[in-house]
Amino acid sequence: MQRWRFNYRLFIRKNIVGLLVLALFGISVAAWDNDLTLKTIALAEVMPYTSVNLDTVKNVHKAEKNVQTKETDIPTTTNKDTDKEEKENNEPKTIKDNSAVFVMNDDEKRNYRDINYLKKNFYTVAAITDLQEGDIKPEEFLAMDFSLNTEEKGPKVLIFHTHSHEGYADSDMSNGLEDGIIGTGERLKDILENDYGIETMHCTQSFDYVDSKMTTTGAYERMEPVIEQILKENPSIEIAIDLHRDGVKDETVRLVTQINDKPTAQLMFFNGICRIYDGDRLIKTAGLDSTYINENLAFSFCMKYAADKLYSGLARKNYINAYRYSLNMLPKSLLVEVGAQTNTKEEAMNAMEPLAEILYSVINKNNT
Repeated sequence: MQRWRFNYRLFIRKNIVGLLVLALFGISVAAWDNDLTLKTIALAEVMPYTSVNLDTVKNVHKAEKNVQTKETDIPTTTNKDTDKEEKENNEPKTIKDNSAVFVMNDDEKRNYRDINYLKKNFYTVAAITDLQEGDIKPEEFLAMDFSLNTEEKGPKVLIFHTHSHEGYADSDMSNGLEDGIIGTGERLKDILENDYGIETMHCTQSFDYVDSKMTTTGAYERMEPVIEQILKENPSIEIAIDLHRDGVKDETVRLVTQINDKPTAQLMFFNGICRIYDGDRLIKTAGLDSTYINENLAFSFCMKYAADKLYSGLARKNYINAYRYSLNMLPKSLLVEVGAQTNTKEEAMNAMEPLAEILYSVINKNNT
């Protein structure tokens, strides 16, 4: 008896067309999803009581594709992307043209020419001194040019603190002075440099601590020679900012407002006019004088005026007192009170962004 054998060659020769069609079908299935067979096997294992047919596989496959599409939509961060992002963060941001802020309307011109209106609405004047007709010249002040000399290299702004130990309601000064007003000053420095491209120095030396005791008496006298030396060594500095935290009665309404949806400590610009009452007449404050009183008044006026236009409620009324404080060393000098002891550190920090924008607007208001 002859044993039957399968003739592979004859089978292939007679069925070549069918085999080719089958092969093409397999390739097309693989092109649609090269994991289809594995998926079918896996589904049969995880869904033992479900009939795994082609529709089931299609539905799961579709859902999986949707997930993969969403995942590919998530941007990945490469070193190149990171470098680009860091470069953009280090570049000064695009600044709005706020020159129109400093244009008075007719009602403002009329009101601001009235010294009594100013003393009621724009200034708080200490009882030991006073503002007189001609001291405040609003239209002239707004026209003054406070721009910086960008041709000379070096720092343009100096931030310092005559009272470096001033802290906030939640400050723990045992952690270091950075937990108080000095930390706020560092924040302002960072914003001026990183957002506005203004090179800034920050003096953190203490002037209100003597013989291991905190005392504000004599702080201005101790501060002045140090700051004058810094200015001498850095003649490019044009703006000096003495940054303080105010002290108020505990029952005083908290000095906070909302700016850009953030709780923000209110600011106050402070001026000394070196003039004090002697009886019923004003005389020069003994031993204190300054050649920059008019410029200081103009600078703080512009800061307050811009603050009211850009961030209503941020700036309290400018304060006028009889002495000179730290304002006699540069024509563009500011003494700024950032909140009070009842404010939080966060509220003080939040005030630095609008303060920097206001300062930038004032020094660029004539550069149109």
